[in-house]
Amino acid sequence: MRVQVTQRDGQVRQINAREGEPLMQALSEADMGVEAICGGCLSCATCHIYVDGSSRFQLQTAEEPEVELVSGLLHAQPNSRLSCQIEVTPEIEGLEITIAPPEA
Repeated sequence: MRVQVTQRDGQVRQINAREGEPLMQALSEADMGVEAICGGCLSCATCHIYVDGSSRFQLQTAEEPEVELVSGLLHAQPNSRLSCQIEVTPEIEGLEITIAPPEA
């Protein structure tokens, strides 16, 4: 699946993400600045992204542990998500995201 990523420096790149894997994996492999320190265990938020708003994408709804972790972030926005919690599916083909600033 193709995903459009706006990096922290403003550059825009297209990356490929494998179906069935967390989006975090593709971002990490493509060296997009996503550290993914906890490996997707919902304990670090180093995979924080902004999902560029479009209702045409069928993203999984953020569950309470993700919502709680994101709500405490300095750079949280209404469109904040943790990329470790977004499964790559055909429904997200063409998704546009922005890598959030680091928290520290």
